[in-house]
Amino acid sequence: MNDLASAAVPGRPLCDVPAARAALRRAAPALAAFAAIRLLGLVVLGVWSTVNGKDWHTLLAARWDALWYTRVAEQGYGFTVRLPHGAVHSDLAFFPLLPSLERGLSAVVPLSPADAGLMVSWLASLAAAWALYATGERLHGHRAGVALAALWAAVPVGIVQSMAYSESLFTALAAWALYAVLTGRWVWAGVLASLAGLTRPVGAAVVAAVWVTAAVTLWRQRTGGVRGRAALRAQPGLLPGVLLAPLGWCGYFLWVAARQGSFTGYLDVQAGWGNGFDGGIAFTAFLGDLLSGPSFAAGLGLLLGVGLVIWLYLRGVRQGQPLPLAVYGGTVLLLALTAKGYFGSKPRLMLPAYPLLLPLAAGLARRHPVRAWLAVGLVAAGSAAYGAFWLNGSGPP
Repeated sequence: MNDLASAAVPGRPLCDVPAARAALRRAAPALAAFAAIRLLGLVVLGVWSTVNGKDWHTLLAARWDALWYTRVAEQGYGFTVRLPHGAVHSDLAFFPLLPSLERGLSAVVPLSPADAGLMVSWLASLAAAWALYATGERLHGHRAGVALAALWAAVPVGIVQSMAYSESLFTALAAWALYAVLTGRWVWAGVLASLAGLTRPVGAAVVAAVWVTAAVTLWRQRTGGVRGRAALRAQPGLLPGVLLAPLGWCGYFLWVAARQGSFTGYLDVQAGWGNGFDGGIAFTAFLGDLLSGPSFAAGLGLLLGVGLVIWLYLRGVRQGQPLPLAVYGGTVLLLALTAKGYFGSKPRLMLPAYPLLLPLAAGLARRHPVRAWLAVGLVAAGSAAYGAFWLNGSGPP
């Protein structure tokens, strides 16, 4: 596996303005490609929705989870729905950073909280694309960075990046946190990991990436004869970064626990939604039912999709993917595949697992540009059509 933070400059500030401007100029093609692919998705969604008599804006900003985030932004926590079959849906299931940004933004600009959520998501998706470009560029060169940002925009569930959901915000925070680890900026990694932990439950994957990388870094220094305080001095900011990383995730978990009067309060809230982790038992049973019934084709497609994402992960590890990316991507994938609940949301749960796309991006970077962009264009068109079909359906993404 590649060095944990190859060519890292420990302690180098993340916000070096001249360097940031130069980095933004290098990233401009990636951001343009990302924006073009997402714009295509929105245009197709608009046409498809009009044909079906639906409003594209409502589909993006005021349905399913977006409604819950907006309610928290407007009224704070405390709303619960009790369904006829006994399920209890509490808004405590939704982490606070996105609704906090919706409330804050709508207070200073003439936007409703729902539209503020859209703006946050759109801006965050661009920030995520920049982080993906920077990561791909660092590991495989400029063309791979552009390809990585474009591929992430063109994944089948890419339309979620344009919704008032938390995936874009989380991916931006997670990707920049991991980039900070790769470049030895431990304090920034801890701060961004903490913010990611305030955004989605899978923020634990970012914490794991920071902690495991820090532990292996210190272990390697120990085996090299550098121990104790000398090891920490060789990695400025490592200890503060490690301590900062879990604060957001643990803080919200403990706040819900105190509010619910139980240390397992957040897990109880998730159970009320029918969510939780069972090691993949429920998902395996769901897949088995599809394969053994009239929906065999759907089950086979799902099985092939799961096999593909696992293969991409293993491919990245074999190619020497840096440890923080491997830990993060593997944890996101594991949590998505072992969660029970609404199985239609599993593709969305894997959306932040951008390291899975690195092998494809590196492969595209080695191809002739015309062939590479033709492949990306075909995938983007398919993603736009699928996203429009998906959001015009009856179930939530």
